[in-house]
Amino acid sequence: MRDRLVAVLVGMAITITALYGVPRAYQIADLVTQQENHAVDRSADLVAVVITERASAASPVTASFLAGLLNAGESVEYVAPDDSVIRAGEPVRGESDVIQKRVLPGGGTVTISRSGALVQQRVSAAVMPLILIGLALIAATACVGYLLARRLARPFGELAEAAEHLGRGRFDVELSHYSIPEAEKIGAALRRASTQLDDLVEREREFAANISHQLRTPVTALRLTLEDLSMWPETTPGVAAELTSGMSELDRLNRAITEILDLSRGKRLGDAVDVDLSRLLADTVERWTPHYVAAGRELHHDPVEPVFAHVVPGPVVQVLDVLLHNACVHGSGRVVAGARDRGAYLHVVVSDEGTRTVGDEVFQRGTGDRDSEGHGLGLTIASQLANSLGGYLVLADAPTTTFVLVLPAPGVNDLIHGSHHLGPGRVNLG
Repeated sequence: MRDRLVAVLVGMAITITALYGVPRAYQIADLVTQQENHAVDRSADLVAVVITERASAASPVTASFLAGLLNAGESVEYVAPDDSVIRAGEPVRGESDVIQKRVLPGGGTVTISRSGALVQQRVSAAVMPLILIGLALIAATACVGYLLARRLARPFGELAEAAEHLGRGRFDVELSHYSIPEAEKIGAALRRASTQLDDLVEREREFAANISHQLRTPVTALRLTLEDLSMWPETTPGVAAELTSGMSELDRLNRAITEILDLSRGKRLGDAVDVDLSRLLADTVERWTPHYVAAGRELHHDPVEPVFAHVVPGPVVQVLDVLLHNACVHGSGRVVAGARDRGAYLHVVVSDEGTRTVGDEVFQRGTGDRDSEGHGLGLTIASQLANSLGGYLVLADAPTTTFVLVLPAPGVNDLIHGSHHLGPGRVNLG
């Protein structure tokens, strides 16, 4: 905006200066040229009178005598009645020379010439102040335009920065009041949006906290019940083993509730540690294999060399659980999960043999969306968990449904903003 305002003001100054200065320059040039012609005309008359008087007094006309009558840049040629020629000055012959010729009463002629280069020099000297004034006006307009544009653009720059803070989830934006009506309207709208978003997020956090608290109580009670049942004398060893396995699942559910609650409150999800993603994925696949067997589906882990990441393990496991559950419920055919090291990127891939029918907008859909084809809030939470890890979750550009969890390699900055550069479906699986 500032550059455009300066360009407009400078353009207007150049246009106005040209509309006034160019005709004025031509007028000055014509005036100087006319003055030079009049000066040569007067010189010719003066020299003709002097030569006539000298001839009447029978005094000789010499070159030195004629040279004393000349001005700068002039030359004279005297043709006597006896056709003798006397010249003085430096004769210059050019198309722009000013020449005046007089016929003398006693016979003979005298011709005065003034150099065209001298005339052009005097024209340039007369026009130069006009050019300098025009350039000074343009420079002054540029300076004033820059200061004015800076003053006008500053509120909008502050408003853009405030909008960027709102987009990043910072709602404590303080905006000044502006004298520019348009900027003040935008500022008032941003203040209202900041307040409303702050209230909305606060309500959501309170809701998440209440839900988490309500879930913890029955989960804890259920775990105590299972633990009690596992220690009954009537409980067979096989049933006790199943109950113990159920208690571990309840513990994992309790940890997931705590981590999601911390995520809703903007807290850290724990301390990052060095993790082998292939090993973590193998444990998750082993845990999900009985569910796939019960559903008549195949789940395979594509083992490769160890893929090390510096992340918080809990959210990674939760994302994998969501992806494997989604593939089991909504996918078809064999499901393959694997981890790959892509240099600055680490990919955790979960793919099935079903045709891809959704796009990256599936990460923003809710559970009750009838167009979501059953993909609900789980993928949205998984995407948020991926962002909290410094990565992102995306659908790969592949004919089958392939989800890719992209994480930063150890020593690489977060890749959340990298998702905007790659765009949806731009993950390379090669």
